[in-house]
Amino acid sequence: MHELILSAAFQRQVKKLVKQKPSLKPKLTTTLKHLQKSIRHPSLRLHKLSGSQNWSVSVTEDLRIILHWEGNQLYCLRIGSHDEVY
Repeated sequence: MHELILSAAFQRQVKKLVKQKPSLKPKLTTTLKHLQKSIRHPSLRLHKLSGSQNWSVSVTEDLRIILHWEGNQLYCLRIGSHDEVY
């Protein structure tokens, strides 16, 4: 099981996203649970970002979480559309 550490920027971005589109909250909650239990869950579509020590997982078709992975700690750094976070 992984420990999720949510950066202040990530928390602000989540709050803004959920306020704009409340229907994202259940999907985001499910994604964070998958991250905690099994980072290799197929729905996450985990992949390493080239030229970086960061990883990306999918929340929806366009919404991504950028994270940094150290041991069993996952630092959620940013969340946003594909174009916003890459």
